[in-house]
Amino acid sequence: MARAAAAAGSRDGEAMTDASAIDAATQRLAAALEALEAAVERRHDIDKSESALAAQVHALGSDRSRLASELDAATARARRLEAANRDIAQRLDVAIDTIRSVLEAPQ
Repeated sequence: MARAAAAAGSRDGEAMTDASAIDAATQRLAAALEALEAAVERRHDIDKSESALAAQVHALGSDRSRLASELDAATARARRLEAANRDIAQRLDVAIDTIRSVLEAPQ
């Protein structure tokens, strides 16, 4: 009978050990799942950030193109104004010379 009690106690110990092993494995699995969920959430946040950054880069590229076009137009306008200014200066010089020659002419 002592032997039967010892065998029963041994089986109870094995059952406790098996239950403990299952509990430990369950806890490790739960911890691994939590870590996986956290990693997925971080990856999702990173993907969102990358999408936002890509949108900003695209917007900056569009702004750069627009600004380059506006700069080209402003440069062309400045050149036209400089040419007109030179033309007007030459015409004024001719007009001034004509006025002087009329004023200096004997009457």
